[in-house]
Amino acid sequence: MKGGSKLHQSRRAYVNAMVVAPAQSLNGPGGILVEDGWILDVGPRVTRDSVGASAAVTDCAGMMLTPGLIDMRVFTGEPGNEYRETLASASEAAAAGGVTTMIVMPNTQPVIDDAALVDFIMRRARDTAAVRVAPMAAITKGLAGELMTEIGLLKEAGAVAITDGTRAVANANVFRRALTYARDCGMLVVQHVEEPTMSSGVMNAGERAGRLGLSGNPAMSEVIMLERDLRLVEMTGARYHAAQLSCRYSVEVIRTAKARGLPVTCGVSAHHLVLNENDIGAYRTFFKLSPPLRTEDDRAALVEAVAEGIIDVIVSGHDPQSADTKRLPFAEAAYGAVGLETMLSAVWGLHQNGNISLSRMVEAMSSRPAEILGLETGRLAPGAPADFAIINPTLSWTVEEDSLRSRAKNSPFEHRTLEGRVVETVVAGERVYAYDRP
Repeated sequence: MKGGSKLHQSRRAYVNAMVVAPAQSLNGPGGILVEDGWILDVGPRVTRDSVGASAAVTDCAGMMLTPGLIDMRVFTGEPGNEYRETLASASEAAAAGGVTTMIVMPNTQPVIDDAALVDFIMRRARDTAAVRVAPMAAITKGLAGELMTEIGLLKEAGAVAITDGTRAVANANVFRRALTYARDCGMLVVQHVEEPTMSSGVMNAGERAGRLGLSGNPAMSEVIMLERDLRLVEMTGARYHAAQLSCRYSVEVIRTAKARGLPVTCGVSAHHLVLNENDIGAYRTFFKLSPPLRTEDDRAALVEAVAEGIIDVIVSGHDPQSADTKRLPFAEAAYGAVGLETMLSAVWGLHQNGNISLSRMVEAMSSRPAEILGLETGRLAPGAPADFAIINPTLSWTVEEDSLRSRAKNSPFEHRTLEGRVVETVVAGERVYAYDRP
């Protein structure tokens, strides 16, 4: 992972902000004092008067200050498909969205299934990325679902978890062995929960798919895989994370598993929290996602589960695709949407509507993913890395192709006006993004 700068930096204070840091029980007026990439103090004690002339001061009146966001599900094209996205371009998009740590998936060419490739990603990120980068490595060689990778070596190289990305490990015996080895290595296993033989449809199965004449992917494809996996977790005792839930039935499965004390966590994408299958409209391929957008009842249940804490984390599901693979008939178009820059703003609307508390929203995108992955970031505490975002909660902005920093432009929020905008992002005490009003 990208480390803090070793160069001397002047002491800087950000004051007069609304500081929201759930892990430190902060949710009120205050500031933050940083030096040499680390937090010296945070909270109501940090004021213009308290720091005096010892620090350069930034007044954050009307702004919110949160821990830097941690995005647990980011796809890039590097190595192999840099035309889609590089680590550098993804990191610029991340910084613009307040994301200070992005966890990249192994679905590259070649696949990140070897310790040398984990090392490559980390070295490449140190050289080119504006934010911190940590890789997840593959569960199986080549993502083929047959031969297990060297989990212990991948962890030693720096992988923070193992996953086959957009592919579920369908072979129960292979997945059982992977869970067993991961348990012994202290490694988190992340699964894309879709039963492959049931999930070949291109959108949610139901009346809407029938009206559009498109093949359906039933919600039960997710539930069946999730329930199978949890039986294997019960057998092995391994830590397990369901990458993205998309339906209300899966929420109940997770709720039951947690009540039984199983070591399970789960996530949901910002897209699935604010969009549903009706947004596909007239075959709009920017809304073709995996798992698919489902019903409004499913969306509402996911939001409620985040608010309750049954769903642990919110991710962007950032999956850049080129125009050549998106501007096709819906059934032929690639899955995926970019989301690093819009994740926070999209979810901010749910808080404004009273659906999710401010502290829970911030927790789901910062301290909770850090806790699950064992990262030192995601918190605002003395001695922690100075990674944070400053947000203008009333600033509206319109998502347009030419304003997105991602190389790919396949945003389902294209032309939509969102409220709540990151105006500054700081990583290791260094400003990596500042908003320039058009």
